[in-house]
Amino acid sequence: MDDMSNTAGGPPGRGPRHATGRDTAHGVLRALTVLLLVCLTAFGAACAANAADSADGDGLVKVFVVPDPAQTGGTLDTLRTIAADTLGDASRSGEIFTLNRGQTQRDGSALTSPDEPLHPGWILRLPPDASGPDVQLARDGSVASGSSPGTGTGTAPPADGGGGTTTTVFTIPLAAAIAVVVAVLLALVTGALVARGRTRATVDAVARAVRRLGAPVRRRRRLTLRRALGRRLASDTASLRRAYAVLGEVTAAPEGRERPVYAVRVDDAGATVWLEASDTVAPPWRHTDGTRWSRSVGGAAAPALDSATEACLVRVGYDAEGELVFVDLSRLDGVLSVTGDQSVARDVLGNLLAEIALSRPGIPVTVLSGPDSVPLPVPGTLVQVPRPTVPTAGPGEPEGGTVRATASRRPVRGLVVMTGTPSEHEAADLAALCGPGGAGWTGLVYGDVGGAHWRWHTDADGDVDLPVLGVRLIVPA
Repeated sequence: MDDMSNTAGGPPGRGPRHATGRDTAHGVLRALTVLLLVCLTAFGAACAANAADSADGDGLVKVFVVPDPAQTGGTLDTLRTIAADTLGDASRSGEIFTLNRGQTQRDGSALTSPDEPLHPGWILRLPPDASGPDVQLARDGSVASGSSPGTGTGTAPPADGGGGTTTTVFTIPLAAAIAVVVAVLLALVTGALVARGRTRATVDAVARAVRRLGAPVRRRRRLTLRRALGRRLASDTASLRRAYAVLGEVTAAPEGRERPVYAVRVDDAGATVWLEASDTVAPPWRHTDGTRWSRSVGGAAAPALDSATEACLVRVGYDAEGELVFVDLSRLDGVLSVTGDQSVARDVLGNLLAEIALSRPGIPVTVLSGPDSVPLPVPGTLVQVPRPTVPTAGPGEPEGGTVRATASRRPVRGLVVMTGTPSEHEAADLAALCGPGGAGWTGLVYGDVGGAHWRWHTDADGDVDLPVLGVRLIVPA
């Protein structure tokens, strides 16, 4: 039997295998089939993304319609009264002015000064957190054109004034057209390379090329998702209270010490917390993996909120299951360094500032900017202060730093926000202000800070990695 199996010469598996014409034809067919599927997938994704972008462009925004004085007892509304009624703070009238400055209204006029009298019938755009009986919803396109909110579909009438005949134009996005052309060219090249035994490598190269071409389309779709999550985040008012209740329940350890809780997730099924690796929690909590512990809704114990009064929970983003993850910034004890994609990193820091403004209004904030960076806007409920004086270490005192072996709780009482990688001198100032033994500030930095206690990394798709927790979250926009 062995002699018969070796009639071609040499032992089995060692002789060269010569490809037949049939094998080559099958290889070409498989390669072209894969290329066709990849091309159709890229084409369909681009068209779907184009449609999604068009729909997102007509998204709803919050507006205020200036009433006639006859409806308000003869008093004409001002930007300050509108801010007080819809935002709960008259000092935020500047935000409304910024959103509507220079926008042409239906009567042809426009708002050019914060003190300018408002005209009845003007439609003023409001910040996303506006609420109240006078707040209405309108499509973004209808606000820009001055049409009344809540009426119609926002489509423009025919330009010729004719009777209702419309023309539907199907447009192919440029990225999809380029993907089709490149895929066809690569298919021809693949056919020439198949006979030389390079089918697999060529298909992989085609897939990588198509993925690179589809990156802009993919990112636009992700941005649409992130904007939807941002609207969902703005309307969520219950999850923060539940997260604080869970935090208080877990923080109070039986032996009287405080059990550190670094992050919390609450959902309809129950709750999850991230603890130190050496910590444990009694039933109904169960160990999930790593430093995570979970319990179901039915196993909830009475919350002990007093132990969480120093905590500062902020909503960072949504996990792969679409649930919010909260991080306790009072456990930072130093500097948070956010690196990676600049736009997404700015969204991360902007969201953190907005979260702190909701739970800790009045906290002082100082914003430092690098030479090539743009300062972050500070929410109106936070107090922006000049750059604080950097303390100097006395004789015999250890130098400050942004890292320590074990983090302790330090209440968030002041923020140092920096956009851009700090220089060596600025890094030393951060250590003196925010490090252990420093002035007690909490640092939030977009840029690489050597030795930062927490280091998060963002990517262009809108995700942020939190290595200390082992989670990857979608950043709301």
